[in-house]
Amino acid sequence: MSMQPLEAWEVPLETVRVARAAFPKGSLAIRVRDELGVLFTDEQFAGLFAVRGKPAWSPGRLAMVLVLQFVEGLTDRQAAEAVRARIDWKFALGLELTDPGFDFSVLSEFRDRLVGEDAGRCVLDAILVAAKERGLVTAGGKARTDSTHVLSSARELNWLEMVGETLRTALNAVAQAEPEWLSARALPDWFTHYATRIEDSRFPKAHTKRVEVGRRIGADGMRLLRMIWTDDAPAALRVLPQVEVLRQMWVQQFHLVGSEVERRDPKDRPPGAKRLVTPYDVQARGSVKRDTMWDGYKVHLTETCEADTVHLVTNVTTTVATVPDDRMAAVVHTGLTARGLLPDEHWVDAGYANSSALADARIDHGVALHGPLRPVTVAQARGEGTYGQDAFTIDWDNQHVTCPNGITSTQWHHRRSEEQLPVIRVRFSPADCRTCPKLRDCVSSPKAQRREITLRPRHEYEALHHARQLQATDEWKDRYKVRAGVEGTISQAVQACGLRRSRYRGLAKTSLQHQLTGAAINLIRINAWLSDQPRARTRTSPLTALRPAA
Repeated sequence: MSMQPLEAWEVPLETVRVARAAFPKGSLAIRVRDELGVLFTDEQFAGLFAVRGKPAWSPGRLAMVLVLQFVEGLTDRQAAEAVRARIDWKFALGLELTDPGFDFSVLSEFRDRLVGEDAGRCVLDAILVAAKERGLVTAGGKARTDSTHVLSSARELNWLEMVGETLRTALNAVAQAEPEWLSARALPDWFTHYATRIEDSRFPKAHTKRVEVGRRIGADGMRLLRMIWTDDAPAALRVLPQVEVLRQMWVQQFHLVGSEVERRDPKDRPPGAKRLVTPYDVQARGSVKRDTMWDGYKVHLTETCEADTVHLVTNVTTTVATVPDDRMAAVVHTGLTARGLLPDEHWVDAGYANSSALADARIDHGVALHGPLRPVTVAQARGEGTYGQDAFTIDWDNQHVTCPNGITSTQWHHRRSEEQLPVIRVRFSPADCRTCPKLRDCVSSPKAQRREITLRPRHEYEALHHARQLQATDEWKDRYKVRAGVEGTISQAVQACGLRRSRYRGLAKTSLQHQLTGAAINLIRINAWLSDQPRARTRTSPLTALRPAA
C-alpha cells in the first residue's frame, strides 16, 4: 500500500453540529480533539508506506484509533465498528458522518508496520508533545517508576505439554513444507500421538508412566531432528522456524545417556534468561518475583507525580521477564532524556536502587535517584559492633584501608564481581591479623586468618554511603511516600487497558501494546483533568480504619 499524506484534517461542519447536539457535555474523544488538536499526522508514519500502490487509510487516523481502542479496551472488530458507527469517534478523527471506516484487519496490518519500524514510541511521544504545548507536563520535578509482570498470550504449559506441543508444531510445519518426504519416513505412532493438540491427550497420573511418555516424546523429537539433518533431507526444512524451536527445546530439555534419550536434570538446563517456556511465544521467559511466578514479560512505567498537576506516563519500557529491575534505572533515564522529560527527583522501589544506579543517575543524567537500599546481610558490612566495614578508614588516594587497631591493608586490587561489576578487593596481611586478639570478632569465617573487604568504586561507595545516611532520617521516609502512587497507575493500566496479559506474541508486539497503553492512560487522565474529575481516594477498609494508633 502507498500513502498520500493529508493535511491536518478539519472536522466536517455536519459532524461538529451533530456531535455537539449528541454530546452537550462532551466526551473523551471530543474533548481530546478540542483541547489537544490533531495528535497524529500522516507525515509521522510516511516511512512505513510505499510511494506507489493502493492508497492506504490515513495512518494518522489509524494511530488515533489504536489509542482510543486501548482507552476503551476494545477488540479490533469493536474498534472498527466504533469508527463506522460512533459520532464522537468520527469527530475525533475528522470524518464525515457517512464515512464507512475500514475493515478491522487494517488495524492488525498497521500494528505490524509499527512493530517493523519500532514506531510505537512515536505514538506515546506525540501525546506527550501535545501535553507539553498545553503546559501539562514539563522536565524537572518528580517522577516515579515501578514494574509489573505481564503474562504471555500463550497459556502456561506443563512440561509434557510443552515438549509435546513443540514436536507437534514442528511435525505440522514439516508436513506442510514437504508432505511426501515426511509421509515416507513418519512412524505410524506419530499420527496417533501428534495429529491433534497435546492438551487433548490424557497423560497418565502415575509418575513412572509420565516419565515414560516424556522419554517417548524425547525419542520421537530426536528421530525427527536426525531425519532433517541427513544429507538427503530437503535443506529448506532446516530453516523452518518451528524446526529451529524444536532443536533449541530438545537441546535444553534432553540429552543422550548412552543410546537412550533422557530428560536433563534441572541443574543441567540453561538459565531462565535463555530457556524456552512455550513453542508459541519463543521470546517469553519464566521468572519469579517473591510469591509470583509467570511466563512472559515485564513492563516498567514511569509517571510524573508533582502535587496539583495531572500525572502523565512519560516512559514505558518492556523487557523479557528475567531482566532484573536493578539494570533498568539507566534505561529509563535514557528514554526520558530522549523525550526531554528528565525529572530532578526519581522515586523507585528497592528493586531499582543500588550503588551504581545511584551514582550513574547523578553523574550521567543529573537525577537524584531515591529508593530503599537493600539491607546488608554480612555482619561486618552492616556495621555491627566495632568491626563493621564502617569502622575501617579508607584512603582512596593512597589505595589502602586502616583497621580500628591501626593496621594498614597490604593488597588493593581492581576485580570483577560474579555479576561482572567492577569491585575493589582489599586484604590485610595474615601476619598482622593472626596475632590480633579480636580476629574472630572481625572475620566471619571460623578458619579465616585475615580480614578481607570488598568495596565498590569510589563514586559508587560514596553515593551509597550518602544514601544510607539520608534514608535513616524521618524527612526522607516521609517524602518517600510519593512513590506509592505508581501502584495506582499499574492498577489502572491492568483494569482499564488489559496490561496484565499480552494481546500479542513476541517482545516487539508486546512492547507496542505497552506504548499504546501508556498513551491511552495519558488520554484518560488528560480528559479527567480537563473535565475537573477528582482523583479517586485511597480505599481504606472499615476494619483498617479502626486500627489503634501505634
